[in-house]
Amino acid sequence: MTTLTLDAPTLEKLVSAAVAAPSIHNSQPWRFRLQPDTSTLEVRADRSRAVPAADPQGRALHISVGAAVLNLRIAARHLGWAPDVRLVPDPAEPDLLAAVRLDTAAVVPLPGTDRLYEAIWHRHTIRTPFTGRPVPPAVLDELVAGARAEDAVLHLPGHDETARLLHLTAEAERRSTTDEAQRTESRSWIRTGDAPPYGIPVGALGPQDVSGHLPMRDFSALHAAEHQAPATFEAEPRVAVLTTEHDTPRDWLRAGLALEHVLLAATVHGVRASLLHQAMEWPYLRWEARDPHRGPGYVQILIRLGYGPEGAPTPRLGAKDVVERQ
Repeated sequence: MTTLTLDAPTLEKLVSAAVAAPSIHNSQPWRFRLQPDTSTLEVRADRSRAVPAADPQGRALHISVGAAVLNLRIAARHLGWAPDVRLVPDPAEPDLLAAVRLDTAAVVPLPGTDRLYEAIWHRHTIRTPFTGRPVPPAVLDELVAGARAEDAVLHLPGHDETARLLHLTAEAERRSTTDEAQRTESRSWIRTGDAPPYGIPVGALGPQDVSGHLPMRDFSALHAAEHQAPATFEAEPRVAVLTTEHDTPRDWLRAGLALEHVLLAATVHGVRASLLHQAMEWPYLRWEARDPHRGPGYVQILIRLGYGPEGAPTPRLGAKDVVERQ
C-alpha cells in the first residue's frame, strides 16, 4: 500500500486544486489551515473578500467555498486518500466552513475521479455566446446525477419556465446596474493591468446579448468604455436550476459542492457553462425563481450550459497566499 504524506508539496497540490474553483466575482473568499496533529485541512471563510452588497447573508460566499471543498476532495482522492469531509464542523467557529481529514488511504480508486481532477484545470466560466447545439440528454443526466451525489437537485426546465427565469434574471440585472451599492461594488471587482490576482479581468467580461433575450451580468455597470460590442447569443438557452431542500449555511456549502461537481462533469464532456446569479441577489426575485409545481426547495443558482470556445482563465491567488501558518 502506498504511504501518503501530507507534506508541503502535497499541500500545495491540494490547495492549488481548491483555489481553481469558481467564486462570486472571482473573489476567492477562502483560506486554508493545516492541523498536522489530526491530518486535517481546515477551509475557512475570508470575509475580507466578501461582496456584501450582492451577498449580504454570505450565501454566495458559502457556495464559493463549497466549490473549493469539492475540488479539494477530488484532488485528495486523486492522490490516493479517502478524505473525510465535514461541513460546518464547529458552530462556535462560524468562519470554519469545512474540515477535510486526510489520514486514510483509499482502498480502491473511486471511478471517474481522475477525469474530474483533470477537468479542474480546464474548467472556466464562459461569458460569450454558445453555438446553440443542444447538450445530449445522456450528458444532462450525468450532470443531474452529479448534483444528486452532493445532496442537491439540478432541474432542467422547459421552454416556458426557462423564459420566466430569464425574465427574472433580466429584472435582477436592471436592479443591480441601477442600485448604487451594487453598481459600485461590481465595478470594484474589475481588474486591469497589474491588479491583484482576483476579481474579473476586463478581457473576461464578455459581451451583452444584442437582442436582450439573455441577460448576461454587466460587471462594468453601464460604464460604456469597458463594454464589448453586443453579440448574438443562442436563441434557446439551456438553463439548469440548482436547488437545495433547505437554506442553511450547510445547504449553501452543499450547493457549492454540487455546482462544482456539475461544472466539472460538464467540462469532461466539453460542455461550457456560465453562471446566472443575478436573481439570487434580490430576495423577492430569488423566491420567485422557485417552481412551486416542483414542491418545496430553495434555488441557489442558475447555470447556462452549451457549446463554445474554452474560456480564458481568470487569475488565482497562489497556494502560499491562502494557507495560514500555525
